[in-house]
Amino acid sequence: MTPRQELTAEAPLFESHEGSGPALFAGLFFGFHLLVTVLAVWLFGTTPQAGIMADLTLTFLVLALIAFACLGSQPIQRLDLLRSAPSRWALLFLLFSACSLAWTVAASVPAAVAFWSAMAADVGIVLLLLRAYAPQHVIASLFRGFVYGACAVAVIAWFFPKPTDNRLGYEGLLSTNAIGFLCAFAFFLVQYLVLVRKEKHTLIMILLGITLLRSLSKTTIIAFLLSQTLLLAASRSIPRRTKILVTIAALLIVLLFSSLLLSYVDDYVTTGSQAETLSGRLGIWTLMFTEAIERPWIGHGFHSVWNVIPPYGPDQFEIRHAHNELLQQFYAYGAVGIVLFFGIYTSLLLQIRRLPRGVLRTFLFSFLVFILIRGLADTDAFDLSLPLWTILLFSALMQRVTAQAPSLALQTQQSPREKTPQAPCNFPDSLTS
Repeated sequence: MTPRQELTAEAPLFESHEGSGPALFAGLFFGFHLLVTVLAVWLFGTTPQAGIMADLTLTFLVLALIAFACLGSQPIQRLDLLRSAPSRWALLFLLFSACSLAWTVAASVPAAVAFWSAMAADVGIVLLLLRAYAPQHVIASLFRGFVYGACAVAVIAWFFPKPTDNRLGYEGLLSTNAIGFLCAFAFFLVQYLVLVRKEKHTLIMILLGITLLRSLSKTTIIAFLLSQTLLLAASRSIPRRTKILVTIAALLIVLLFSSLLLSYVDDYVTTGSQAETLSGRLGIWTLMFTEAIERPWIGHGFHSVWNVIPPYGPDQFEIRHAHNELLQQFYAYGAVGIVLFFGIYTSLLLQIRRLPRGVLRTFLFSFLVFILIRGLADTDAFDLSLPLWTILLFSALMQRVTAQAPSLALQTQQSPREKTPQAPCNFPDSLTS
C-alpha cells in the first residue's frame, strides 16, 4: 500500500486503542451532564440547588476517575499541545477567569468558585487524557461518548412537560436554546466521525437534526443551516449524490414540522415573550453594554450576571448572560475579555488555515463559522461558546496533522505513480486513524 493510499484508508467503526475507555466515559459525561440537574428535580423531587450540587459533584468525581485511570499509564507526551497558540489562549482565559473571582460581583462568590472549578475540571479531564494517550484515540473516543450522551438528552427532552411556548425544555432549569445548541454541537462532532474517520452514524444524525429543529432555537438553527450549507458547498470529499440526499432529507424534515414552525412563528410575532424577540435582544444588549462600560478594563468577574442584573422587561426575564459572546466577555472581563476573545478565535482560524487542504480543514472552518454566528445572539454563562476543552482537543489534532503533513507529502511524492486515478489526499484520514 502506497503512502497516498494509507492517507485515504478508512478507519474501523470501533477501534480498540489504549485510552478509548476513559475518553469514551468522559465524553459521555460531557454530553449528558446537561440533564443531571433536571433529572434530579424531575424524577427525584430534589430542589434545583441540590440538583446543581449533584451535577458539580459528578464533575469532580469524573475528574477523579479519569485521573485514577491515567495513573498507571506511561505518559506518551509532555503536553506539547500546550505550545499551540489556541491552547495557550484557552489556558490564559481559564487563568484570568480564575483571577476575576477576586473582584467578581457575583451574588454568591462560593457558587462562582464552584462553577469555575467545574469548568477547570473539564479542562483537567482533557489534559489528563491527552497526556496519557494518543490524541487521535482520545478525540475519536471522547467524541463518540459525547454524541451518545447528547442522544440520550435528545430522546429524554421529547418527554419533558411542555413549556408555555411549546418548545423543548424544562421550565426554569433547562432552556430550549441549551438543548438546541447541544444537538447542533453533537451533530458536528458526529459529522467529524463520519467525514474524517469514515464511520457511519446516519440514525444518530437524523435524531440530532430533528431534535434541533424541534427545539425551535432560532439562533442555533440559523447558524447551523448556514454553516452546513458552507460545508456541503466547499467539501470535495462528500459525493454529489450524498449532498443531494442530505438536502432532500432536510427539506422533508422541515416540511414534516411545517405546521409547528408556522404556529411558533405566529406566536413569536404576536404574543411572544419580549426577551425572545429581536427588539428584546436589542434591549438586553443595551442594558449589558451600559453595565459593562462601568468596569471597562477587567470587567465584573466570573458568574456576575445571574441574580446581579435585574430582570428585564414586563415578563421579568431573568438574564443569565449577555446573549452575545463578545459582549459577554466584555461585561465579565472588560478589555481583557475582548483581547482573549479575538486571541482565541483568531489563533484557531490561523491554525485551521495551516492545515493541508482536505476534509478536516473544511469541517473545522464550517464548525468555527457555526460557533461565531451562534455567538452573535447567544452564548454560555461561564465558558466560551466553543468550550475550552474542545479547543484543546482540536488544537492538539491540528498540531499533529500539521507536524506530520510535510513528511507524508514527501513520502507520497517518492512513491511509484499509479495508473489508476488516485483519491484526493486527505491527511486527516490517516493521522486520525
